Amino acid sequence: SSVQDEAVDKSNFKKCNQIAFYRRQKLLHPGKSLYRVLLDSVTLSDENVKFLIIHEENKVLLQVEIFEIEGNIFRLKIDEASPLRARYKVPDVLIKEPTTQRLFISHKEAGVLVLSSVNEDYKLRVTENPFQVELQSKGETVMSVNSNGLLYFEHLQPPPSDREHTAQNEEAASDSSKEKQEDLGLWQEKFGSFLDIKAHGPTSVGMDFSLHGYDHVYGIPQRTETLLLKNTRDGDAYRLYNLDIFGHKIHDKIGIYGSVPLLLAHKPNRTSGIFWLNSSETLVDISTKAVAEHTPSRSAAETAKQRAVPLTDVRWMSESGIIDVFLLMGPTAFDIFKQFAQLTGTQALPPLFSLGYHQCRWNYEDEQDVKEVDAGFDAHDIPYDVIWLDIEHTDGKRYFTWDKKKFQNPRKMQEHLRKKKRKLVVIVDPHIKVDPSYTLYAQAKEKGYFVKDRNGQDFEGICWPGSSCYLDFTNPEVRKWYADQFAFKTYKASTNILFVWNDMNEPSVFKGAELTMQKDAVHYNNWEHREVHNLYGFYQQMATAEGLIRRSSGKERPFVLTRSFFAGSQKYGAVWTGDNTAEWSYLKISIPMLLTINMAGISFCGADVGGFIGDPEPELLVRWYQAGAYQPFFRGHSNTESKRREPWLFGEKNTQIIRRAIRERYVLLPYLYTLFYRAHTAAEPVMRSLWIEFPGKMETFDVENEYMLGNALLVHPVTEKEAKTVTVLFPGSEEIWYDFRKFKRMEDAGTVKIPVTLENIPVFQRGGTVIPLKTTAGKSTEWMIDISYELHVALDTEACAIGELYVDDGHSFQYLHKKQFLYRKFTFHKNILSSSCIDESGQYHTTCVVERVIILGFGKQPTFVTASAKDGKKKEVVFTYDTKTSALTLENLALSVDADWEICI
Repeated sequence: SSVQDEAVDKSNFKKCNQIAFYRRQKLLHPGKSLYRVLLDSVTLSDENVKFLIIHEENKVLLQVEIFEIEGNIFRLKIDEASPLRARYKVPDVLIKEPTTQRLFISHKEAGVLVLSSVNEDYKLRVTENPFQVELQSKGETVMSVNSNGLLYFEHLQPPPSDREHTAQNEEAASDSSKEKQEDLGLWQEKFGSFLDIKAHGPTSVGMDFSLHGYDHVYGIPQRTETLLLKNTRDGDAYRLYNLDIFGHKIHDKIGIYGSVPLLLAHKPNRTSGIFWLNSSETLVDISTKAVAEHTPSRSAAETAKQRAVPLTDVRWMSESGIIDVFLLMGPTAFDIFKQFAQLTGTQALPPLFSLGYHQCRWNYEDEQDVKEVDAGFDAHDIPYDVIWLDIEHTDGKRYFTWDKKKFQNPRKMQEHLRKKKRKLVVIVDPHIKVDPSYTLYAQAKEKGYFVKDRNGQDFEGICWPGSSCYLDFTNPEVRKWYADQFAFKTYKASTNILFVWNDMNEPSVFKGAELTMQKDAVHYNNWEHREVHNLYGFYQQMATAEGLIRRSSGKERPFVLTRSFFAGSQKYGAVWTGDNTAEWSYLKISIPMLLTINMAGISFCGADVGGFIGDPEPELLVRWYQAGAYQPFFRGHSNTESKRREPWLFGEKNTQIIRRAIRERYVLLPYLYTLFYRAHTAAEPVMRSLWIEFPGKMETFDVENEYMLGNALLVHPVTEKEAKTVTVLFPGSEEIWYDFRKFKRMEDAGTVKIPVTLENIPVFQRGGTVIPLKTTAGKSTEWMIDISYELHVALDTEACAIGELYVDDGHSFQYLHKKQFLYRKFTFHKNILSSSCIDESGQYHTTCVVERVIILGFGKQPTFVTASAKDGKKKEVVFTYDTKTSALTLENLALSVDADWEICI
């Protein structure tokens, strides 16, 4: 059977009850915790408050540290006070050791310690017995920790053989107790034919958090699931464990390729977050219930009348490591995004070409095929920026090489693409073919750069090349060596238009336990794979991005797409949702999947347009292009077994509609690029759930069939076959919405049935915004540098609007090192549209002009319009006014993008 068939069987994956540490933790039921605080151990420093807690039964001491981090973040760390050996603490995810603020003891009474923050808005009430922490904001409890008594901490113990047991004792133990031991999987755990031997025994940790007043929770990607997280049942927890699940089924709590252990909770007046920093396998239980408000001194009659308040309990359970959790206090969603970025970094600013359209397939056969596909886009007048090569481009799946027959002159092929102002992406996977004559393998073997098995030999698994070894990216020396492989002189026939795709980096191991690496494999510094599993892809992408930066001597921005990711992956590039299927339901679920990934800090994400597995009917493919055009990462991709599906293969009518969708994307790039600059500098997600923009509107909290692109565009993809209408929610009664293409104001607010045709999907501009666009699309982003701009100014109820434009060279780090950028603001107020500079430190010269302005919702036809550059003379402006749509169009403006000016109406 083919390797691919081996990669498909669903029984390969565990259910929660097949996970030993989950079974062990679930033996601890909600109730009074057995941990109590040793109050005489409390110490205060500038950095934190420390104290010990003791488990009443096993008497093991744990050290608790509480930090306040500037910007409304609290950190709670729990570790053994004196472990047998150090426990794993996740490195490299936090961009720096966070800046702390001093906490004060503001109150001490019998059994309670109250800590106050400098600004006094926040108080932490630490209860002595049982140990609990309550986080209050201005007197209101927002979150409590261990209030269900589910703090769980397996301390390190010597292996059974080291204990003072005689063989007779062992044998005397009843068989049933031995079975019980095995069922708990303390020192070894079976799954099918796989045996996981736990050198250090059980090391699981867990804790519960209660979120007061919340019944909407989001986050913890990645899975094929709805936007709102659901209540879990026993045996059905949300799982964070990076796995290669080919054709993942819909509505499943199992984790797929990536994990970000960040959960958000939202209610109309506040958003809170929990960031559980742990890279071992993690399970999350969620339970939302209504509880009566606890108010002392109320009569029974009054109590009966009071309203029930929601409460959500979240229980985190990890296989290993320590407890290191950040409580993000918001209070708004945008504050949470900033707080998370302060810890893990913001989205890297993508090179502009990577926001264009990407054409991929497993596989474009050879140089001729690449040439023909490239020519096809020109022949059909469809813009695109990047063509991709999957695993077949290599010499026998040896990465960093080329197939000698199919790609005889890769440099010439790249020169051809370069002349067309286009780029190439090639796949570079983490598994390395076992072949002593393959330089990469030989070097890595000699240097000891592969992950080892539990017996100290190089771990070997099956992947695309057959027998493979896996580079140990957790080792900084390996990452540096790997980055050096991308140097132009080392990576033969690579040029500076070649960029990289990291796939299979969960890591995927065919025939392995759950198609991944054994948990008892051994990494750098002797850490077992179980400790670092969810970081493997994160580290490969980090090393790859570093390699691309280094090959340009630090001048050029990298582009790296990864399948596997963790918190902080946003710093290194883009992610996608993996091996989806060409069915309507997958188009539909891609929206909440991408919204969840955006919420977790990774704005640069997308889903394979058309669905990777199978053959989409033309209507589905068209609808997918229309959706993808308004999503951050836009790539068509298909499986080796599916039919070819370049956009012009489905008849003239469909070609025309797909062309229009892709061209709309290209015209919108100034807005999209500006949104990415905001993501990069201010941690604002590019693609936003409605509730993020409309936090007080309850009706938005569970909406997942439409979304905001930035703050200005409402996008409602069509995800039903043969749809004649869609039901659009226009949030906010005080908002005005305009049809983005026809400029007409939408008459009705609330939920409205909108007729649709196959031609396009509903997109609306929000009143009060200004969207910068290019006046026309070009063959690729680089062809569009000098194309002039137009502004769409949509007026709100006050006849005002505001928007931004960010411009730089689109590819280098000059915006950072040399402040070479323009960051402009457009304001419409009292019938004057003005352009001003937002960031004076930036300088960038462009000959581009704003050529056209369209003002939406302009009440009446003006008598005359003038434009003037700062301190320049006024000149009259040509305009047309459409009485049907109330759109005023100003033409032939020629106003510099890099200068201040105003238009008076």
